[in-house]
Amino acid sequence: MSEEIAKLESADIGRILELLPHRYPFLLVDRIVEIDGDKSCIGIKNVTYNESPFMGHFPQAPVFPGVLLIEGMAQTAGAICIASKLSENKPPSKVFFMTIDKAKFRKPVQPGDVVRYHMTKLSSRRNMWWYRGEARVEGALVAEAEVSAMLVSE
Repeated sequence: MSEEIAKLESADIGRILELLPHRYPFLLVDRIVEIDGDKSCIGIKNVTYNESPFMGHFPQAPVFPGVLLIEGMAQTAGAICIASKLSENKPPSKVFFMTIDKAKFRKPVQPGDVVRYHMTKLSSRRNMWWYRGEARVEGALVAEAEVSAMLVSE
């Protein structure tokens, strides 16, 4: 009996820039690994002290804002949604963040941490997509949420 092994894809920063409209300082994913079509993936964010949120959040005890962790999850999922639609006649040109549900923040993320956004598709319908995300640092859960997005073709 032979088992078919799924080939997992990845996307470096150049590919992410092709897929998403976000740019510095609001691009919050550096690489996407283990992409399984639009079903799941892991996005990676290297958190560094020289990022703009740390100027005010909080200079003496820097903590990466939780809302940016959620945005990083959404960007990771949005990139694989767009990638999965590129073969269509009129691929989407934009992705809009629509909802955040069940968001929880477990531990602070600090400069030097590497955040891994584990995204798993819950469902999709026409141009809407729903994902469950977990942000992890060294395997420890730091944040989680369910997010949805809408893909738009112009």
